[in-house]
Amino acid sequence: MSVTTVTVAADEADIRLDRWFKRHYPGLSHGRLEKLLRTGQVRVDGKRAKSNQRLEPGQALRVPPLTEETVPAERTSFFEKRSRVSPEDEAMIRASVIYKDASVLVLNKPPGLATQGGTGVTRHVDGMLDALCFDLPERPKLVHRLDKDTSGVLVLGRSAKSAAALAKAFRSRDAKKIYWALVVGLPNPPQGVIKAPMSKQEGSGGEKMQVDPYEGLSAVTDYRVVESAQKKAAWVQLEPRTGRTHQVRVHCAYMGTPIVGDGKYGGADAHLQGMGVSRKLHLHARAISIPHPDGGTLRVIAPMAEHMTESFDFFGFELNEAPDPFGDGDETCGVCIS
Repeated sequence: MSVTTVTVAADEADIRLDRWFKRHYPGLSHGRLEKLLRTGQVRVDGKRAKSNQRLEPGQALRVPPLTEETVPAERTSFFEKRSRVSPEDEAMIRASVIYKDASVLVLNKPPGLATQGGTGVTRHVDGMLDALCFDLPERPKLVHRLDKDTSGVLVLGRSAKSAAALAKAFRSRDAKKIYWALVVGLPNPPQGVIKAPMSKQEGSGGEKMQVDPYEGLSAVTDYRVVESAQKKAAWVQLEPRTGRTHQVRVHCAYMGTPIVGDGKYGGADAHLQGMGVSRKLHLHARAISIPHPDGGTLRVIAPMAEHMTESFDFFGFELNEAPDPFGDGDETCGVCIS
């Protein structure tokens, strides 16, 4: 056997390095893996790595020559164990497709649908990918995630090559993401940059983030108020420059204007009591601009979820006067490649 380079698949995002090897090389002992890591024979993107390192889609994993008893396990033995997609879910997930070409799929993910599985989560986009093969023999691959209750643009690669290119664009911040949110109160000032480092909150099992100016990782979000209803609520456009978990939600709460329906970070203050406004999370991934794997730039705008449209109507916000997220006056173009 010889040295091989393996590209981390999108459906293996955030898996530990030692668990990746356990999945693909079940005969390789943990002690042997640790020795390979200590001697630099296993590398991630050309750099030395540790067994507990979390992998990202598109990373290049150097695998040294291994003995016969550690031959790779078939990926299908793990990945094909997913349950079949129900007819209802197949119709739903196909209806959510707002762009499709030979290399890329873009969904307008509905709120309440998780991107991937987890503890107690059995219904998710990742489990419905077989319904999105269309004319290709392989299922598409996730390259990023949205929170379960966040709606909007979700990009998938239709091949390993395109998924790796898209994942690289997200890691290098070449992807421009625009979010719309309805927040409680009125941000002051109405436009600015939030610079508030973030870390995982202790005792939350990594499920909740917090602003941490001492040990947190850099987190930066541009924002501006589009329209407001006096000081009761505001329509805010946000552009995260970094990609921390729950970044937009944490930063809105940090300003003192939590996103409507975000009880996780805003508590009781995140609900507009007595107004008849939905208690669902009012956060929508409105648009994305990202380098297309085949060249040019793909730009997609996703319509808002029904509960957000109803809330915007309640406050009299004029959606037909919405700002152009790309700054070139082409808001009417739902999908563009330039």
